[in-house]
Amino acid sequence: MSTQTIFTAETSGSDVVASLLGAGFQGAVHRPGDAEYDVLRQSVVPTFDSRPLVVAEACSRSDVQRAVRAARQLGLPLAVQATGHGTRVPADGGILLKTSAMTAVLVDPQRKIAKVGPGTRWGAVIDAAGQFGLAPLAGSSRDVGVTGYTLGGGVGWLARKYGFAADSVIRAEVVTADGRVVTASADEHPELFWAIRGGSGNFGIVTSLEFRLYSVPQVHSGIVYFGVDNAAETLKFYRDWSATIPNELSTAIVLTRTPEGTRALAIKASYSGEAELAEHLLKPLFEEAGPVLAGELKTTPYGESAMGGTPARYLDLLDTLPDDLLDALAELPSATVEIRHWGGAMAHPGPGAGPVGHREATYSLIIDQEVPDLEPVLRNTGRTFLNFLADPSRAASAYCEADLTRLRAVKRAYDPDNFFHLNHNLEP
Repeated sequence: MSTQTIFTAETSGSDVVASLLGAGFQGAVHRPGDAEYDVLRQSVVPTFDSRPLVVAEACSRSDVQRAVRAARQLGLPLAVQATGHGTRVPADGGILLKTSAMTAVLVDPQRKIAKVGPGTRWGAVIDAAGQFGLAPLAGSSRDVGVTGYTLGGGVGWLARKYGFAADSVIRAEVVTADGRVVTASADEHPELFWAIRGGSGNFGIVTSLEFRLYSVPQVHSGIVYFGVDNAAETLKFYRDWSATIPNELSTAIVLTRTPEGTRALAIKASYSGEAELAEHLLKPLFEEAGPVLAGELKTTPYGESAMGGTPARYLDLLDTLPDDLLDALAELPSATVEIRHWGGAMAHPGPGAGPVGHREATYSLIIDQEVPDLEPVLRNTGRTFLNFLADPSRAASAYCEADLTRLRAVKRAYDPDNFFHLNHNLEP
């Protein structure tokens, strides 16, 4: 059982401001009523309404240390937020530490490595690396924060070829629960290094992150829309076809609507190779889907490929796609359903890879709304993935039992009091 920090009702925003500034905190600190408070406390999730005592904007690693120490001294909870995409637990009555201003990006093109600050968004890394024909393992949006995405696993459109984003991390600077700064790598604090590569922010606050880049100057990619008359058979064909394709090709099949609002079946595809081979590989699937309603595949620089995503009201990770499930999904009148092909390097990482959960899954199934009528055919394996997980109470379901046991051991070593708990929390 954890012993989470308990704050007292007597602690005021003024107390927190005085403690932070007295410790030398260099960034701005905002209380309720200040002009920036209501803007900075917001998550990207529209229903999220956090009410911290203060919002503190860190300018440096030292500011992060000062915020951790102040929260501990005052007995307050501390939450960390860069872009707000992964913010799922409110910092009510505590300190919300913003790292959004810490956005440094350094690219070493010879070593094919990037080093970023905790507030960096993927767009900045894509642009910096793209000047050298290199690509990071980014997700579907340039606006998403690099650190939170990567520590949660990070599944992008190059993942089948190069693995999860967490698998490419080579070093991290971490502020621990007692305010120390440690370097986590294969040679220093190796257990912490293992844990942060998929275990999210449970073990400390990452103030810089180094990861590999890859030689992918361009991709052949896009979204192509088809009618839904043959949706069920196309879904079944996709299941069998996807087992035959190379790791360079990442795909998803989506029941959605065209930009004009027509119900459609969409195929998302991204190929890190020659356009002709991509078209050859996709031709059987496109022929099965039928006449094209809209969209096309184009060869573009990696950073210009826009694939989008589907909000995960329902998520499951599946090894197979049974006929009865695909038949039922094809009949849904309005829900957006995205089946994405996993596998490849995601399932076969190198030695010492971190605890990214359920690598053995072949597909992810995401639905953007509640679908109670599907309950009889949904497999509900219980497996999930942190980047898509809206319910932090289910964080443990993102891991296999062995990894979960090891993660909790690392938590006991680096954060025995569960100070970092306003997250996808794993108790010590």
